[in-house]
Amino acid sequence: MSDATTVLLCGVGGQGTVLAADLLARAALGSGHAVKVSEIHGMAQRGGAVTTVVRFGSDVRSMVCDPGCADVVVSFETTEALRNVAFLKRGGRLLVADETIVPLPVACGTASMPEDARGQLAALGALLIPATQLAREAGTAKAGNVVLLGALSTALDFPRAAWEAAIVARVPEKTVEANLAAFRSGAAFAGGEGGGAR
Repeated sequence: MSDATTVLLCGVGGQGTVLAADLLARAALGSGHAVKVSEIHGMAQRGGAVTTVVRFGSDVRSMVCDPGCADVVVSFETTEALRNVAFLKRGGRLLVADETIVPLPVACGTASMPEDARGQLAALGALLIPATQLAREAGTAKAGNVVLLGALSTALDFPRAAWEAAIVARVPEKTVEANLAAFRSGAAFAGGEGGGAR
């Protein structure tokens, strides 16, 4: 029986979903876990849907995430959260950047946006996070993905040092301090300090 924890990250191309998945995988490895990461589904180009699954634990047999399987869904915008909420298991955590990006089919008039996405997500128990605003306050508006990881860190039992080492190793050197600040800001918003274990 696998003891793996499953995190599904979803957003659109250009939001840093792939980098966030890589940082999560590095933090899990740095915390002593085996890790598997799914291939990217959808179009990773700017504006296309991107979904990545990261599974970690002492025994990770598959990277597949079926409906009702994810312990945590981290969404980089509200519409993608609604599209992927079926993957969240009962009692799982739903962390959502409180922003909406109008997809190309809607902009072209061939599809419509869901009604009251924020209300629907709130009813599902989502934590709506002002990720871009917190990232801007930390020093770079591009670190909304790292703000979301900070929020995620409060749900996972990784040492804070493992998260910070992953960030330092992966982001451009000139943005390290802003990204670390963004991570801490997301953790604080979610009610923690950024790392379940010490």
